[in-house]
Amino acid sequence: MKTTERRQAILETMCSRRFDKVENLAFEFGVNRRTIERDIFELSLSYPIYTQCGKYEGGVYIASDYYLGKQYLKLSQQEFLLNLLNSLTGDDLRTVKSILEQFGRVETNKKQP
Repeated sequence: MKTTERRQAILETMCSRRFDKVENLAFEFGVNRRTIERDIFELSLSYPIYTQCGKYEGGVYIASDYYLGKQYLKLSQQEFLLNLLNSLTGDDLRTVKSILEQFGRVETNKKQP
């Protein structure tokens, strides 16, 4: 895997996970810790990705409101649809759920019934 491909994959991984340890990323991408640190530094110049020191909360993070190449519902729109779910059945319920799955923000989707 080339450097640019690995960095893109790291960015996609972080957008999905929101947090990970440097050691985990190094293992997953088959490189050493220092390589991941350099990759994160380079990515941080263009994307809201950063590291945080600490025994328990240390690792690599990406800004909670950043999602790579995907359009999302506004929070007010998503909350409206989540509230609407309780009054729907059948195809309408499935349609709204599919909209939330495709365009809803991950951390808010966990509230779905």
